[in-house]
Amino acid sequence: MNKHPRKIILETMFTEKSTHLKEDNNCYIFKVDRTANKIEIKNAIQEIFEVKVRKINTMYYKGKPKTLGRHTGRRPAWKKAAVYLERGESIKEFEV
Repeated sequence: MNKHPRKIILETMFTEKSTHLKEDNNCYIFKVDRTANKIEIKNAIQEIFEVKVRKINTMYYKGKPKTLGRHTGRRPAWKKAAVYLERGESIKEFEV
């Protein structure tokens, strides 16, 4: 079942580390759908931003346990993708 690319790529992560990765390795960090695999993420990035993707690394984060008064629960789990682009490629929307 094919998902819409905008349902796979949830948001862009702008942190100090992601800025260094972008400058040094042409790598962009995205928060993605937990059920998406690398092929779906690659196709979504290429379709949305019209760039060529070289490789993708994904990381899965479990939700942290939290307590509010006597009630305990968990934050939701989430998935992060590091997308490396080919040489000379860049995503124009994120350039300053």
